[in-house]
Amino acid sequence: MKVAVLGGGTMGNGIAQVFAQHGHGVTLRDLSREILDRSLGAIDKSLAKLAEKGKIQPADRDATLARIATVTELSAVSDAELVVEAIVENLGVKTETFRELDRITAPTAILASNTSSISITKLGAATKRPEKVIGMHFMNPVPLMALVEVIRGQATSDETTRTVMDLSRALGKTPVEVSDFPGFVSNRVLMPMINEAIFAVYEGVAKPEAIDQVMKLGMNHPMGPLTLADFIGLDVCLAILEVLHDGLGDPKYRPCPLLKRMVDAGWLGRKSGRGFYSYG
Repeated sequence: MKVAVLGGGTMGNGIAQVFAQHGHGVTLRDLSREILDRSLGAIDKSLAKLAEKGKIQPADRDATLARIATVTELSAVSDAELVVEAIVENLGVKTETFRELDRITAPTAILASNTSSISITKLGAATKRPEKVIGMHFMNPVPLMALVEVIRGQATSDETTRTVMDLSRALGKTPVEVSDFPGFVSNRVLMPMINEAIFAVYEGVAKPEAIDQVMKLGMNHPMGPLTLADFIGLDVCLAILEVLHDGLGDPKYRPCPLLKRMVDAGWLGRKSGRGFYSYG
């Protein structure tokens, strides 16, 4: 299958890598050659680690990289049979992208979004093929995490859903079908926990290290909620909470003021070097 991945960030890299590892030709698109070079470097590094651990053969590393083409023009993905969008978590930007994809790709192409919270129904409504628009929400890091949350919009067809579920299994993933509600399942459950952990810091209940230790040792979580928030990106956490708050209208999803303040300060977690923890 000819696959296009839009967005050369952490998620886009991982998605492109997994498809290429499983024999698909992948066109990875981003806005600049510099971003794409960084993306290929990250994919190469990830494959090198897998080869070191004996999970892939050294020859597989070269073959995987050879299956990935990088482009800056959106028109270069027009022949894709499946497009997976993994760009900025912004409804306006995603809607415009889906409108353009609908115009340039064949009517038979499936248009998927890796969105972590934005409505698949709204993205589908921006196209003339809402039955072929679906959510494929991969987890980070994509090459290692088994779950793909498959989100059906209001108009997504059974055939599209079945195709994406089967394809996810062929990638070695475990697909789980969910309906299109704000935050789906993963972030509707996860983000209130992270937000509550931030409120506990905000109210002086405990330090971040203590909160994370309680959740790791007491609840057997592999990573504490504040470490996880830094890993996801505090700006992404805030955006998802705002989608939950706006979409469901329930005050329990109100983002903690401390989270808003940290995002305003540019303390976004690992990617900015500072969040609830400092990263050298």
